[in-house]
Amino acid sequence: MQILNQKILGQNIARIRVKANLTQEDVVAQLQLLGSPLSRDGYASIETGRANIFDSDLVALKQIFGVDFADFFEGIKPS
Repeated sequence: MQILNQKILGQNIARIRVKANLTQEDVVAQLQLLGSPLSRDGYASIETGRANIFDSDLVALKQIFGVDFADFFEGIKPS
């Protein structure tokens, strides 16, 4: 399932990645080891809010970054 594209969600993912001292390439390599077909361009599109993210990729990012799901959704108001 895809999670609705949100610019704030992408910004949060980018902020968490930078805080973890990882490049986009680092994250994509780890995602691919976990079975994601995501490319660096696709990942970049998620961080900039131009693309949706699959729930399975968000679960993998949670594992890679060692954060709670709430960290990804910080500042997003429920509709």
